[in-house]
Amino acid sequence: MQCTREDGSAFDPWIRTHLRLGATLGPALPRSLRISGTVGEREAWTKMRFPESGESVFRSGLATVRVDTDRDLGEYWEPNVWLTHHVVT
Repeated sequence: MQCTREDGSAFDPWIRTHLRLGATLGPALPRSLRISGTVGEREAWTKMRFPESGESVFRSGLATVRVDTDRDLGEYWEPNVWLTHHVVT
């Protein structure tokens, strides 16, 4: 969330849009949204194979997916950044 482009604006297009609209950066939450499923579901969702337990990077993921083959569990915690807009009424 601190990465910037050459012109000094935020690198991330959604953060950049909100900042241009007057928002301020809030806290970063490394574990904002939990998406879990069986190993088979994770393989279908990511179009990857997970033959053993561990953490893996996957395309379009903002964080790694943790797979536990013994428990037949694939778990992904997506990070999030809060942006605050001040509304005047």
